[in-house]
Amino acid sequence: MESEQNPIFEECARVTHHDALAAQQFVLRLSAPECARHAKAGNFLHLQCDPQRALRRPFSIMRCDPAAGWVEVLYKIVGQGSAELAARKSGDMLQCLGPVGNTFRVHENTTHPLLLGGGVGIPPMIFLAETLRGNPGLHPLAILGSEIPFPFPTRPSKILAPDVPKEVIAAMPLLDDWGIASRLTSLQGYPGCFHGYVHELAERWFLNLDHAAQKGVQVFACGPNRMLEAVSEFCRRHALPCQVCLEEYMACAVGGCAGCVVPYRENNRMVAMKRVCVDGPVFNAASIF
Repeated sequence: MESEQNPIFEECARVTHHDALAAQQFVLRLSAPECARHAKAGNFLHLQCDPQRALRRPFSIMRCDPAAGWVEVLYKIVGQGSAELAARKSGDMLQCLGPVGNTFRVHENTTHPLLLGGGVGIPPMIFLAETLRGNPGLHPLAILGSEIPFPFPTRPSKILAPDVPKEVIAAMPLLDDWGIASRLTSLQGYPGCFHGYVHELAERWFLNLDHAAQKGVQVFACGPNRMLEAVSEFCRRHALPCQVCLEEYMACAVGGCAGCVVPYRENNRMVAMKRVCVDGPVFNAASIF
């Protein structure tokens, strides 16, 4: 199921915006024209965090503007590399490899794309949502979860989602403005959010759909492995096609070091080890979980 790869470019990218958010989260915008021109939903950047640090870090692409030549990532400080990246300022130059990896693919018979993002797995869902906007044959729903403050202001949705519990009204404003329904989940008691996990709200939504709509559901997910395991189990129970975007540490991002391999299964038997950087990061969920 893995889709074709984009051409990969090495660019010296300039920091144009770097916004600090709650809970040590950051949105970084880079001027990287070739990457912006070729990036698609599911791709990532392999980015230099500091001129003195040899190994780069992978970051999912959240948005890009091919005409303006910028790409944007959302990240959270989790170690020394991302802490060094957080110190970069507008005008700084960073070596950037991208766009790396394969992409999400929407099936021809899909009518109801279900986009599930958890934590720093939210960015690929935003990118995918942007590619789906304005398509009259699709009725996407994005369910985004976080156990720390969301990396965007939340507000009650202006878009009806009748198959979601009526008290669950918190949404991402950007998706609302694009005309794409979104709902938020958390165990932290944030106003308007579903109290639970993304896969739990997803299943409640799915079971409330009529049979014809259920047949058109295709699931896309990115987040921690425990979340992806739960999403994959939900999809298995209901025979739903599901693509997952994996997050793994990697040294080279070009397939040479094999430091990001994961077991790959066919017919419930492991048949190979796949490299997340070049064989993924998007995989058929049943082949991984």
